[in-house]
Formats: sequence, structure tokens, C-alpha cells
Amino acid sequence: MGTQAPNDDKTYNQTEMDEKLAREKAINDWLPITSARNAKWWYSAFHNVTAMVGAGVLGLPYAMAELGWGPGIVILVLSWIITLYTLWQMVEMHEMVPGKRFDRYHELGQYAFGEKLGLYIVVPQQLVVEVGVCIVYMVTGGRSLQKVHNIATGCSVDQTDCKKNIKLTYFIMIFASVHFVLSHLPNFHSISGVSLAAAVMSLSYSTIAWTTSLHKGVVENVQYGYKAKSATGTFFNFLAALGEVAFAYAGHNVVLEIQATIPSTPEKPSKGPMWKGVIFAYIVVALCYFPVALVGYYIFGNSVTDNILVTLERPKWIIATANMFVVIHVIGSYQIYAMPVFDMMETLLVKRLNFRPTFKLRFITRTTYVAFTMFVGITFPFFSGLLGFFGGFAFAPTTYFLPCVMWLAIYKPRKFGLSWWCNYICIFFGVLLMVLSPIGGLRSIIVQAKTYKFYS
Repeated sequence: MGTQAPNDDKTYNQTEMDEKLAREKAINDWLPITSARNAKWWYSAFHNVTAMVGAGVLGLPYAMAELGWGPGIVILVLSWIITLYTLWQMVEMHEMVPGKRFDRYHELGQYAFGEKLGLYIVVPQQLVVEVGVCIVYMVTGGRSLQKVHNIATGCSVDQTDCKKNIKLTYFIMIFASVHFVLSHLPNFHSISGVSLAAAVMSLSYSTIAWTTSLHKGVVENVQYGYKAKSATGTFFNFLAALGEVAFAYAGHNVVLEIQATIPSTPEKPSKGPMWKGVIFAYIVVALCYFPVALVGYYIFGNSVTDNILVTLERPKWIIATANMFVVIHVIGSYQIYAMPVFDMMETLLVKRLNFRPTFKLRFITRTTYVAFTMFVGITFPFFSGLLGFFGGFAFAPTTYFLPCVMWLAIYKPRKFGLSWWCNYICIFFGVLLMVLSPIGGLRSIIVQAKTYKFYS
């Protein structure tokens, strides 16, 4: 009898281990990031386009007006190069440990900085970015719907001659109603159709924005000097514009989660198709960003508004169409950025708080999240100020230099070698963005808040 006890304990421990692994697998098969791994390289392409090209591209001519020709072009080109480099680093680091995949940004952070410190460094920043984008897109979607309504009913830009003036609040609520439905799609694979439509729309409305501007021609008495009358105003606007540019390159916050949907084997790792998709996406980004920013500023000078499609008035049917394209695009982009947040919430509830992974749990958490972002968007619809503030506060670290810090911590490249210099230059540029741009964005919010009436 005595000789049987160890074997019984061993059998019991093995059974317990098997049950634990089975439960872990069942949860991973339910969570949105790890439940489907059958994406192709083109999924990576349009998911990245949808994540990257968004509200930010419409604000780039305005950012150029605050930066000026020389600094504006340099910052745009530098941002494109640096963010492509840091995105390559993240794609490479996804499977740097044989047999393991870092499916989430914070998992890579935990490997680089330690279990607890990695969470504290990455999760707050990633949440600020993703929740911030969702809030800004609520406002963007609402504004674009309002613009379509105004054009259809013959309203002027200031809405003084509208037969029926409808508050922005209601348009944001209409836009949010779509997400109360779409947010219940389970994972990245299930929103592929929405994401593809959004990617096509982003290229379409960007093209409409700059071609329509060209067709309009340079406005009379165009001025390329800084808009602000004082040196202080010019300085703060310059800082806010840095944040607006940073906001335009925010796709890094979902790149590991997108790569997690691609199948991987030792012979064919996921980084191959993922990188192919990223290159395609960045070509599309260049085709969208540079013409819109440069042509928009060239045509309108410093009279351009914080949304180029609002500045354009004619031909009305094209502008209405472009704004509808924006609505469709930010619907998809909202879902791309919301999915990692859903994953975090559901992981916390199921793995830490031991809730059962059910549709009811998913329905309550996701509906609550959409309602929250809608409420904040309705309460604080300061479009350009939000771009500047969020752009610097969290977008710059997660996009411009956090991947470089992780690369240095994990790979430890030779001091003063090419890799070492590249990473420290990116870190220097990113830290400058992080420190300076929120100052301008916050001032912009304060200035606009002085004349703003809540829910007006």
C-alpha cells in the first residue's frame, strides 16, 4: 500500500496539471487576441492601414500650418522613417524566444523589464492610447456625420442658416450606436471585413482631400506664416502640432496583437507575412499622409482648419462622400483599437477574478466600454487639442521609443554601434515629443474650453 501513495500523488498532480492546461487553453481560445490564428499577410496590411491612417491624416495640414514648411516636412519624414524602424523591431521581437509568442504589447514589456515593472510601464500607456483613440474617433465620426447632414440640408459651415440645427452630441450618439453592435464581434478575424472596408475608405478620403484641394486651387491672399499673433501662441501651437503628428503614427499599439492572428511555425515564422503586410501598409500611409499634409497646407495656408474636409466646401457631393468615407473608416479603426482593450478587460475578469467566459460577460463589458467612450467624446469634443495632448502624452512613447528601449534591454547591441546609435536617436526624438507636445495640446484644450458649453 505504501508504495502506491507516490504514484497516486503523481497521477493526481498530472491530472490537476492537465485540467489547468485545458482551462488555460479554453480561455485563450475565447479571448479575442488568441482565439484565431489563420490570418494571411494581407490581413496584416489592411489592419495596419486601418490602425494607422485615421483622424490624424485630416489634421496634418493644420499641423503643417503650426509647424511651417521646413520643420513640418522634416518632422513628417522623420516620423515616417522612425516609426517604420520601431515597427520592424516589434515584428522581430514577437517571436524572439523559440516556442513562445508575445501576443500582446504588455507581454513583450514584461519580458524586457520584468513581470511587474513591464505591466506598470506598458499597460497604462497602451490603455491611454487605445482608449484615447476610441474617444477621439467618437468625436471624428460624429463631426463627419454632422458635416454630411449640413451639406445635405444646405447649411453653412457655422450652421447659422440651418433649418434644423442638430447638436454634435446627437451625431456622436448615432455614430456610437454602430459600435454597440459591432463591439460584440469576438476577435480580430471577425472584424476583418470591417477593417478591409475601413482601409479602402482611408485611402479614398485621403485622395479626395488632396485632389479636391488641388482642383480648388490656391486660395486668394494665402498666407504661410504662423497663425498665432504672439510668439507665445506660436510656440504652444508648434508643440501641439508635434502631438498631432505623433497621433498620426499610432499603429504600434496594436501591431503585436495583429501579428498574433497570423499562423507561425519554426519553418515559416509569422514575422515574414507580417512584415510584408507592414511594408504595403506604410506605402499606403505615405500615399495618404504626404499629399494631404503638403497639398492641404499649400492650398489653404494657415487658414486651414483642424480637419481638412471641414475646410473644403465644394463640390458639395464629393465632400459629403469623403465625410461618409471617414465615418466608415473610423468605425473600423475604432474596432481595431478597442479589441486589445476588450482583451485586457476580459483577461482580467476571467483569469484574475475567475468569472466564467460567457457571452453575457462579454456583452456587459464591451457595452460599458462603448458607452464610456461615447460619454467622454460627447463631453470633451476638442478635436485638435485632444490630438495634441494624447499624441504626446502616450503615443510618442509607445510608438517612437518604447520599442527601442525594449530592443536595447533584450538584445544589448554593441555600444556605439549602428543599432545602438539608431535606437538612442529614436529615443531622444521620442522623449522630446513626449515632453513638449502635451504642453501645447493642453493649452489648446484650455483655450477652447473657455468658450465651450457642455453638451451644446
